[in-house]
Amino acid sequence: MKYTNLPNTDLQVSKLCLGSMTWGRQNTEAEGHIQLDYALEKGINFIDTAEMYAVPYSDKTQGSTERIIGSWLSRSGKRDKIILASKIAGPSRGFKFIRNPLNFSKQAIDDALHKSLQRLQTDYLDLYQLHWPERNVNVFGKREYDHRGNAEWEDNIGTILESLETYVKEGKIRYVGVSNETPFGLMRYMEEHRKGKLKMVSTQNSYNLLQRRDEIGLSEVVQMENIGYLAYSPLAFGVLSGKYLNMAKPENARVTLFPNYNRYSGASSLRATEKYQAIAQKYGLSLVQMALAFVTDRPFVTSNIIGATSLGQLKENIASIEVSLSEEILKEIDKVHNEMPNPAP
Repeated sequence: MKYTNLPNTDLQVSKLCLGSMTWGRQNTEAEGHIQLDYALEKGINFIDTAEMYAVPYSDKTQGSTERIIGSWLSRSGKRDKIILASKIAGPSRGFKFIRNPLNFSKQAIDDALHKSLQRLQTDYLDLYQLHWPERNVNVFGKREYDHRGNAEWEDNIGTILESLETYVKEGKIRYVGVSNETPFGLMRYMEEHRKGKLKMVSTQNSYNLLQRRDEIGLSEVVQMENIGYLAYSPLAFGVLSGKYLNMAKPENARVTLFPNYNRYSGASSLRATEKYQAIAQKYGLSLVQMALAFVTDRPFVTSNIIGATSLGQLKENIASIEVSLSEEILKEIDKVHNEMPNPAP
């Protein structure tokens, strides 16, 4: 395994982070524990979860992933061996079963944090993240920004940081971060940091061969401001495994089970995937290994969040840490990207 420093912290995190969002829906508690054991055995020390997991989201499964991690921590006694990250859900009409209203008020953070700590059976989180902004942003399949959605948004960035700081001082949170953020959002947080408030040490955003838009603006921000970048969905809901090509619908696969998870399954995305698969085959790689190695090795990526629904998938994902892409492969990847840039918004 390879390790790096999470910027602005004393945390040495593995370059591969274990994602957990299927535990409690597609994976059982026992399977989640097996994945955790194997990941630690292979050197992964960074675990990411969220209060709203498992996915797909429902009132029946909300919090189940944290509970599975909590039972593993209780059984294994390895809390000091991992760097644990979780997230508080932001505003959404569909998740009022979590709390109502959903926002980042002091009351909401207090409710979310203490419930997460209880489910995880721990006294503290190493990293606590805002799952998505309170304001309207063009993520989750939205390509263009629509400013009308922010007509009534009141900038409360400074207040959010002040609220989070109380839990840092209490020792319940070590560091704070964001997720699904934009260059504007990160720079607003930096403005407040320069006034003496907490610094957001990381952002967790989707990034893969089909979705590289953060290279346009956000990659400059995180490198110039020394902020960590945690890449999620590096295999684009499994599309970049190649298993959905030729109209295939593999049994028990995520997009087969949940067809609305089609963000990366459009015609353009599948055509691009075919081209990327041809490159991988040309150089004797699996598409999974090439796609993961590409994300892991980007200069602005701190850690690559991998997830799996089977131990076999997890083994292949972790083995990608040994893969290094040559300049020839990278040139061919960029050729496809230039022809078909960001087909999955």
